[in-house]
Amino acid sequence: MRVGTPKEVKNREFRVGLTPDGAHELIHAGHEVTIETQAGAGIGFSDQDYLAVGCRIAPDAESLFAGADLIVKVKEPQPAEIARLTPEHTLFTYLHLAPDPEQTRALMASGATCIAYETVTDVHGRLPLLTPMSEVAGRLSIQAGIRFLEISGGGSGVLLGGVTGVAPAKVVVIGGGVSGHNAAQMALGLGAQVTVLDRSMDRLRELGDLYGGRITALYSSKAVIDSLLKDADLVVGAVLAPGAAAPKVVSRAQVATMKPGSVIVDIAIDQGGCFETSRPTTHDEPTYLAEGVRHYCVTNMPAAVARTATQALTTATLPFVLALANKGATRAMADDPHLAAGLNVAGGRIVHPEVAHAMKGILI
Repeated sequence: MRVGTPKEVKNREFRVGLTPDGAHELIHAGHEVTIETQAGAGIGFSDQDYLAVGCRIAPDAESLFAGADLIVKVKEPQPAEIARLTPEHTLFTYLHLAPDPEQTRALMASGATCIAYETVTDVHGRLPLLTPMSEVAGRLSIQAGIRFLEISGGGSGVLLGGVTGVAPAKVVVIGGGVSGHNAAQMALGLGAQVTVLDRSMDRLRELGDLYGGRITALYSSKAVIDSLLKDADLVVGAVLAPGAAAPKVVSRAQVATMKPGSVIVDIAIDQGGCFETSRPTTHDEPTYLAEGVRHYCVTNMPAAVARTATQALTTATLPFVLALANKGATRAMADDPHLAAGLNVAGGRIVHPEVAHAMKGILI
């Protein structure tokens, strides 16, 4: 099969869909791999690195798409990329369609087979292709929080871990899944006072057992959120509804009760965000003020550490890319229901139930 990886065009997106090592595996399996020129240059993967393992180099995105059957990338395709898709293409990438009717409509019109990393499952019902980026985003959320709590970042001037004689910052993490756990772990390691909220009692027990009481794990309710927000210095939104738009678990009125100069980091922004005050931002302009609270809502957070993120992502996606290349999309998904769970759009139709539900009344 002809596999193509374009250069990402989203704001400050330096990740790339295949590392040279990943491309080498595909070539070893008998496939033709083409990389758009300079696709990996931002993270130290030169065209020569790809040529050395047997890749072809395309001079531009137009020729890459025209010469590929399977497109492997990182972020959701931008309008110019969607315009290059045809019914003969299989697209394998993050899509996050639930909050994005414009992208959904355009992908339907393309006729392409569109498989989303974030809805591929495993035998335990987990999301193996979302997990590595959730780990990265969870850890980055604390780094971002630290930066924007500083006076120079527009924050209140609070040091996350405090110092001798001064209490540490209070960090609230809403959602105890992969990204929330990683956020809590980072904040705890830096000396913050950490509270994690979740609606799974089993998950709360796991976190309580894992950290031996060093993290406060509470059932997430409006009353609990109300009581915690008033004193919080940093609040991380890490709520996930696979394939669906993120629920708004914090209202504008609740945000307004937070201290001036406190910070919100919304990891769920790719799925629409879990704060009523959230709106997408970019790495160029990562924050804004709403109700006196600084919001960080960058939709491609892991791009800030693009080399680490690319290596983690290729490790996770490569077995599925090999299956798609070896068998073709139809047979690969027929053989693997977990890969089939990633199918969002095909033949001009929405085929993922959560995406279809999100688009009900909008597109269908």
